[in-house]
Amino acid sequence: MRKISIIIGAATSVVVSLFMFTGCSTPNQVIHVEQVDSIIKYKAKSTSPSRYSNLYSEKKNYPFTCKENCYQPSPLLECESPAENCRYIGRKSTPVINTGFTIRWLGHASFYLKSPEGSTVLLDPVSKQFDWPVNWAFKLSAGFFRNEPEWPSVNEISDTDAVLYSHIHYDHFNKDDIARIGQSAEYFVPLGFAEHFANDGYRINEMAWFSAKKLAELTFNFVPAHHFSSRILVPYLYEDNDATLWGGWVIEHEDKRIFFAGDTGYSKHFKDIQQRYGDMDICLMPIASYFHQENGNWYRYVHTTPEDALVAAQELNCKVMVPWGYGNSSWKMGDHSSHSALLRLLKIHKEMGSKIPLYILNEGEEVTF
Repeated sequence: MRKISIIIGAATSVVVSLFMFTGCSTPNQVIHVEQVDSIIKYKAKSTSPSRYSNLYSEKKNYPFTCKENCYQPSPLLECESPAENCRYIGRKSTPVINTGFTIRWLGHASFYLKSPEGSTVLLDPVSKQFDWPVNWAFKLSAGFFRNEPEWPSVNEISDTDAVLYSHIHYDHFNKDDIARIGQSAEYFVPLGFAEHFANDGYRINEMAWFSAKKLAELTFNFVPAHHFSSRILVPYLYEDNDATLWGGWVIEHEDKRIFFAGDTGYSKHFKDIQQRYGDMDICLMPIASYFHQENGNWYRYVHTTPEDALVAAQELNCKVMVPWGYGNSSWKMGDHSSHSALLRLLKIHKEMGSKIPLYILNEGEEVTF
């Protein structure tokens, strides 16, 4: 492997490292993007390769916690059985924020975005199941495969301009989808991520926290999240744990900003993001995967509850919040069922008196803000 380091422009002080993986007819082009004010935090006893750490690793104090009657039925959800196989039927009032962006929720954490000029972006695209053999391990433990979501057309996928990944976990990154999307798109990923791509001519930008890269009229800013990374069945037991970074994205277009949180627990990093970039126009926020039997406290530490997501949206000064993580095509890694997290969100939003407007999508639906 050859490594070439280049300094681009004293004004921006962006350091780019270009890795050319040899031994293959079409090597990947991997660009390491790190700016003078970027942040990389390593574990205190980091080994080789480096192990990353959250910005705020102390015990959390949560501003609000639902403790009883958190899953009351709602007339806004039409379900085949309690909190299962549901469709949101509430009135949808679109906030007038004039971003010009069209956002389609594909299911779980996957989104398809189109800018006012027509540039298209995929966020955490996972079109089917987990990568093999984890898909079968999940089927054996949970007893089901998820319902596969409706995916963008072949033309939409082939014309995708950018693909953004938040972290390496199986429900956010699937190697089969890379092959389906192909080499025409440019990929934006956390540090340490590129080695998980096949060496087949992909253009990959590895990003540090608070680094930025432009593509046409869009600027992609990689920002912190409070989470972890691994590509194995049991976290914290194998050597790849935390060897890749994790985070969220702030997508800027002129003076408009879309925030995609990725998987994250609640921490001070939300305030850091708002202080650095300003108020967010659209916030795509996770509301599920926060509870799992006796491990509930640990799950909440690295995943936001619906109330944590609302608090974070307030700290980001979001003009609208679009929740994700629940749904008929979900892996039901939330509290009780496919839509229990959404029921909890609807109850807590009213109970907290939140001023952040919610825009609830069913999988496959889109909206232009």
